[in-house]
Amino acid sequence: MMRLIFGALLALLVLAPALRDAVLTVAAHPAALAFAAGVWAWPHIAQRFRGWTA
Repeated sequence: MMRLIFGALLALLVLAPALRDAVLTVAAHPAALAFAAGVWAWPHIAQRFRGWTA
């Protein structure tokens, strides 16, 4: 069991820079930022529209 944990830890140390770069590349993309802002703001926007149409 300890061999598996040690191997996974070593693999994570080797892959961490590549994974970090991939995550940062996707997260910093303008489309990803716009999508996240839309998901965050949707409840507020929907509530405002309900107020206008009620």
